[in-house]
Formats: sequence, structure tokens, C-alpha cells
Amino acid sequence: MAARRRRRRRFRAFLTLTLSVAVVAAGIYGVSRYAGESQILVREQCTAFIGSERHTLAPDQAANAALIGAVSVERGLRARAATIGIATSMQESKLRNIDYGDEAGPDSRGLFQQRPSQGWGTEEQVMDPLYAANRFYAELERFDYSSMRVTEAAQKVQRSAFPEAYEKHEPTARAFASALTGHSPASLDCTLRRAEAAGDAAAVRDQLGEQHSPLLAARAEVDGRRLSIPTHASGGLVDSNELTQRTGWSIAQWAVARAGAENIESVSFGGLIWNRAENRWVHGSTTDGHVIVTVSAAPGSPTG
Repeated sequence: MAARRRRRRRFRAFLTLTLSVAVVAAGIYGVSRYAGESQILVREQCTAFIGSERHTLAPDQAANAALIGAVSVERGLRARAATIGIATSMQESKLRNIDYGDEAGPDSRGLFQQRPSQGWGTEEQVMDPLYAANRFYAELERFDYSSMRVTEAAQKVQRSAFPEAYEKHEPTARAFASALTGHSPASLDCTLRRAEAAGDAAAVRDQLGEQHSPLLAARAEVDGRRLSIPTHASGGLVDSNELTQRTGWSIAQWAVARAGAENIESVSFGGLIWNRAENRWVHGSTTDGHVIVTVSAAPGSPTG
């Protein structure tokens, strides 16, 4: 009788343990499945390397840095101009298109906190990132910025009450500028959650034309979710392999930096592919002489 009771107690203990393990396993599976489906644990950020140094921006900041870098390329400026532009916006607005100023400049607005009262344009104009970036560079082009410290050049344009404030942003600005001007291939990538809406390849082409290269955008071809952008154009726009590669990497990394804003799924160029699944550049089959941008499909639709 005592032996039978002991066996029953051991069986109940075993059953309790088994049920507890099953409950815990089910809980872990449920949490992991929820996290995987919602991607709530994915920390979105964009990263640029220069040498061994790693620098990060939030995706919305990276998208604005991409615009600032693209405008410098479209204007034919040196990469240093992009560094100055990005560093300036980091200090003035944290690379965000804000619609308010501060005590020093209550009417300051936009990426560069430009003041309508000081002749930068109307409030509507300075709140347009494309206008603001072009207006900034128009002032920068008036002097030899390449021979100046980044913070000195920024201050000469901005006339800030804090002339040395731009210096602390130079390392991050230089890393992103080097990638966005094509001088550092495959050095910029973004970690993003799955897109919540379908992308528009034609809209990406339009953005490319407005920000980066009207001529290359005009020759780009849209095929469904796929945008094929040539990295060379007739008429001598690009006349060497080195410049072709630099142009390609400038466009490719511009697209990656704007992937969150434009619902871009993948970018390929030069034997490398960036996509949301990998969140980094990996080796793959690419189209010679073209940057291929693929936008996201509508959630739940086939992606093939």
C-alpha cells in the first residue's frame, strides 16, 4: 500500500512537471512568434562606417541626411560640402524638419533652422527640405569651404550664437557623407522592420530626379516594383569607371538611407545586395552598370 502511494505521488509530480514545462514552452513559443510577427524587438537604425568607426542615425534622420548628401552631388560639390551640410543640420534640427525655432531665433524653421526674417526665404520655402538644402549650399558655395574646418564653414553660413557647436557632429556627418557621395562603397546600411505599406517605384524615381540626378532619373526604368537606374549617361556625364562606381554607390546608399521613408525592400549594385531581411550588404547577383531598387509589396500580398 505504501509503495503504491509513493508511485502515485511520483506520477503526480512527474505529471505536474511535464505540464509546467509544456506551459513554459508554449509561452516562449507564443512570445517568440509574436515578437517575430510584430518585429517589436527590432531596433531600427541606420549605420555608416568610416574606417573602423561606426556611426548611427535614426531612419528618419538618415533619410534627411540622404537628401542633403544627394543635393551636394547634384550641385557638383565636393564630399566635404555634404559633411558640412549634414553636420549643420544635426546641430540645428537633429536632422529633422521641425516647424519651430528657439529663443535665439523664434522664426527659425526646417532642417537648417533658416530664418525668413534674415532673407532665407518664406516659411513655406525653408520648411521644404529640398529648398532648404539648396539654399544652404548656395551660401556655402560663396567661399572656399574646402580649406576651412567644418565648424568654421558651417558657422560662416549659419551665423550661429554657438560657433563651435557644429564640431561635435563632424565624425558622424563625415561617415554618412562619405557613403552618400559614393566615396565609401557599401558602408551604409539600415536595420528596419517589415514595411507596413507598399512602395512606389515611380515615386522613388521622382525623388531621385528631384534630389540626386534628374538626368539619370529620366533614363531610369520602372517595371512593377522594380526600378532600374543606370549609373552612366550619354553626353559625358560620367566618363570613367571610377566615376561610374562612385555614382552607383552614391545612388545605392541614398536608396538604402531612404528605405524606411520610401518603403524600399532591396537595393543592389556592384555585386552586393542590401535588403530588409538581411539588414546589411551581402554578395549576390546584380545588374552591371545599374542600381536596382525594389520597393515593398502590399502587406500580405505575394512578393515573387
